[in-house]
Amino acid sequence: MKAAVMYEPKKDFVVEEIEILPPKSKEVLIRMAASGVCRSDYARLMWERPSVLPIVLGHEGAGIVEKIGAGVTRVKPGDKVMLTWAAPCGVCHSCQTGKYNICAEAVRERTSCTMRDGTTRLRKGGREIHHFDALSTFAEYAVVNESACIICPEGVPLTSAALIGCAVMTGIGAVWNTARVNPGSTVAVTGAGGVGLNSIQAAACVSASQVIVIDVDEQKLEFAKQFGATTVINAKSENPVERVMELTNGSGVDFAFDCVGSPKTIGQLWDAVRPGGTVVVVGVAPVGENASIPGIQLAFSEKILRGSLYGETRPHVDFARIVNLYQLKKIKLDELVTKTYKLEEINQAFADLIAGKNVRGVIVY
Repeated sequence: MKAAVMYEPKKDFVVEEIEILPPKSKEVLIRMAASGVCRSDYARLMWERPSVLPIVLGHEGAGIVEKIGAGVTRVKPGDKVMLTWAAPCGVCHSCQTGKYNICAEAVRERTSCTMRDGTTRLRKGGREIHHFDALSTFAEYAVVNESACIICPEGVPLTSAALIGCAVMTGIGAVWNTARVNPGSTVAVTGAGGVGLNSIQAAACVSASQVIVIDVDEQKLEFAKQFGATTVINAKSENPVERVMELTNGSGVDFAFDCVGSPKTIGQLWDAVRPGGTVVVVGVAPVGENASIPGIQLAFSEKILRGSLYGETRPHVDFARIVNLYQLKKIKLDELVTKTYKLEEINQAFADLIAGKNVRGVIVY
């Protein structure tokens, strides 16, 4: 099969033919249909988060079941599926307590860049190639855990459904699962990229009274209005904290979501929430970068600062819920896809991502 392989940090992907081994017990061979181009893949490519090499990246995808290994019961050949990079084992402490997004087995897979049994299924001339998030969707085929597969209903385009696998679930889940924003709340979102837009539309979907969006890119801010932003703030020309305070009559917002992951933006949102309000950090900061919060305020203001990994997803529940709302035209998916690429164009796709040309570029196979 053809795949985009990362051999060295800060170098282009090499698109070439590699070998994929058949699925083992409880594994599934997927013929990929689409894969989103995500900032998390770029962070690995740029060595912001070091990895084992060589590796096939890609963690946001959808496809069709081609073959199943022994003991697979969730899917059958021919099924259309969305893929999750937090495939729950169902038996670890995290899964038993409902924290499927931090399943111990899935975390181990992501750390070791292997499949659940500690081995890999990708080869090039006898050389082992590692997996990214036990998916590696930047290839024509992928071997995944059966629990990584969620059935995609007929009539839902796989190109759009693929985005539920990361950006959509991460952004929406932060609002619905982590913060549990209630109707009438005031909300601020920093970062109107693929994840941020989904936090925006999630807040709008639950009838937040204000959805204030902060970014430095005017084009992204205009796009945010289509997803439910009630007010936009360009942080290049306005002080975002002062503007949020002005919009909320000096009280601050109830909930704030940082979809950038920088110490500066986290600090700004901390200052922009009301006493007793909640700041949810959704964006992932580069290794070594630390945010600073005045310790005295943690007690005296009762503000809450917390993280949200993958929107605290329960993938086999939440993916279906998002699809249902998409079918009811309450959640936008198709509009997130601003350009499609062939696998051979993957390096251009990432160049466009960093240049801010796309909300979400998608590799289509």
